[in-house]
Amino acid sequence: MKDWYYFARSFVSVAALVMVVLPGWSHAAEPQTAGIDPQADKILRRMSDYLAGRQQFSLKAESTVEVVLTSGQKIQFDSPATLVVSRPNKLHAHRKGDIANQEFFYDGKTLTLYNPKENVYATTAAPATLDETFDFAREKLDVIAPGTDLLYKNAADKMLKASSSGFVVGPSVVAGMKATHLAFRAADVDWQVWIQDGDKPLPLKFILTSKQVKGEPEFTVILRSWDLAPKINDKEFVFTPPKGAKKIEFLALTEGGAKAQPKDKGK
Repeated sequence: MKDWYYFARSFVSVAALVMVVLPGWSHAAEPQTAGIDPQADKILRRMSDYLAGRQQFSLKAESTVEVVLTSGQKIQFDSPATLVVSRPNKLHAHRKGDIANQEFFYDGKTLTLYNPKENVYATTAAPATLDETFDFAREKLDVIAPGTDLLYKNAADKMLKASSSGFVVGPSVVAGMKATHLAFRAADVDWQVWIQDGDKPLPLKFILTSKQVKGEPEFTVILRSWDLAPKINDKEFVFTPPKGAKKIEFLALTEGGAKAQPKDKGK
């Protein structure tokens, strides 16, 4: 069942190709005062409120995860993905990249992870909302999806609560879209977000930099092709096992944070 551990543990989320222009980059080299710049707070909350107000949306994206070798060399793995959300309690994500080919289904009652290559899946009862399910997946199943930070109804509150400083880096361009670049610091991570200018303040790029891992690897997600009025129905979020698919158990976390022993339904 070692493969299932990597299947669940490596599930990260969404994003796409990027070209970034940073006219205000020189500001990042200047000493930054502690605390959250009111303008950065305002822009982030505007994005958070806007996205929280979208009842349905879909997007295409690409995430990049860095791994630091014992030699100190960094290796990157890319994962193109698609995401469909219907608030308050439905989500379907599919990523197929360097690390794995995986699908994530949440229909308001159950949470399912499916690995098409091995044709195995795990299903568990899930909480009643997206926000609760994101917490449940991270805290109980150790399914880590950093990009979901942006999808919480109160995303700005959650992200700023753990941050000690933040400022506006300056104007930028992400995949041809004009954006404003924000940068923040927290105890464990530094994080950056690029928010589209204009009347649709959507997140276009998101970076987490770990300060707790030697070499400070980064997780980057770039989001594009936003559709705020997708044509979807509830079948999109329901998992139907393909022929021959094998059901296995999630590796739930114990109280001490360790993985419980898996149970193979095929035995």
